[in-house]
Amino acid sequence: MKFRLRQTVLSPALAAAFVLSLPAQAQLPGALKTQVSSSVNNAWPALEGIYKDLHAHPELAFQETRTAGKLAAEMRKLGFTVTEKVGKTGVVAIYKNGPGPTVMVRTELDGLPMEEKSGLPYASRAKASSEGRESFTAHSCGHDIHMTSWLATARTLVNMKSQWSGTLMFVAQPAEETVSGAKAMLADGLFTRFAKPDYAFALHSWPLAHGTVGYNVGAVSSNSDAIEIVFKGRGGHGSAPDKAVDPIAIAARFVTDVQTVVSREKDPKEFGVVTIGAINGGTVGNIIPDSVQVRGTIRSYSPAVRAKLLDGVKRIALASAAMANAPAPQVDLIPGGTAIVNSEALVQRLEPVFKDAFGDTKAQRMPAMTASEDFSQFVDQGVPSVFFFTGVYDAKDVEEAAREGGKPIAFNHSPFYAPVPEPSIKTAAQAMSLAVLDVLKR
Repeated sequence: MKFRLRQTVLSPALAAAFVLSLPAQAQLPGALKTQVSSSVNNAWPALEGIYKDLHAHPELAFQETRTAGKLAAEMRKLGFTVTEKVGKTGVVAIYKNGPGPTVMVRTELDGLPMEEKSGLPYASRAKASSEGRESFTAHSCGHDIHMTSWLATARTLVNMKSQWSGTLMFVAQPAEETVSGAKAMLADGLFTRFAKPDYAFALHSWPLAHGTVGYNVGAVSSNSDAIEIVFKGRGGHGSAPDKAVDPIAIAARFVTDVQTVVSREKDPKEFGVVTIGAINGGTVGNIIPDSVQVRGTIRSYSPAVRAKLLDGVKRIALASAAMANAPAPQVDLIPGGTAIVNSEALVQRLEPVFKDAFGDTKAQRMPAMTASEDFSQFVDQGVPSVFFFTGVYDAKDVEEAAREGGKPIAFNHSPFYAPVPEPSIKTAAQAMSLAVLDVLKR
């Protein structure tokens, strides 16, 4: 038998009613996207106030008591079971909604020991103790953006609980900037006292156009190792260097020669960076000091390159001292975070979700960042994870910065870093909500 099909055109109101009448498990992707967007938009007035408060009151690593308390209070309002002081100042919020996977969503709590110079009306003027000295503090890495979108995501998922089944595990981690907070939370039983999640997600603001979502498979951040070296000499008068052993000259030689590890020993196709960020020694110009402290950082993606750089830094430090017939230096190469390696299967699963929500031009794969992040501590426990990026600047400003001679935009950790809150926070919350919904959908 043959049937003749007749097209029926529904009015917008009727079409909306039809979508809402579908059972939860039959909701169309477009309908989910609309619901997520609506939930985030409706919450914006409250979110904006929270964001500006967080921005104006940053706290340093393991000092985030006010910040943690604020997030804990907001999560309790949403019905989460909240545990504070996990890993010193961390927060774990659990929301159970039937059988299904456990999904972890992480945000960071801490700011940076630096002065904000953005000129924003809600700019931070807060101060705190950093390494024994008073310092200004600022959210110049965008953790305030992350926290606010984390809260918005939690609210959205609770509002849409008929659409998913499983357990939400929202983690507010301290001390990301010192790459030590994730380790502290794990040591305090994050995956034993609560649960080891089936999936984990985190995001990071980035100097892209707002509305943009970037992601990739494989490594999306770098390994990090800290350099702490004390070159030892023999103090003396600046007019008689032959009577002394000058550690400043040794340190200067090291700073120059160590770059040959990158330029002459590392495969040029592989990423690797050795940066010396601080040299401390001496008091006045006519005294040769007894010692000089050199501090720096090593970044890499692959374990092999990491090992080569670590070996090279130590070898050249020892050689620099030996060339001056000085005592062997004290060389400490302190492991930081490992590279975050995204799950290829999970990225491939989420890529069409992001592209459907934000469009092909705004949801794209992007190169790994050269910075480091200790979200990798959670990933390295064997949790399939995706770490992605969201833009925070007006598209015109980003385009201008990309032109030769164009006005540059402030990068993360700049004192002038000033994300545009709306729609940056909305995009971040929408992307995270859709990611969680995809792995928990009924």
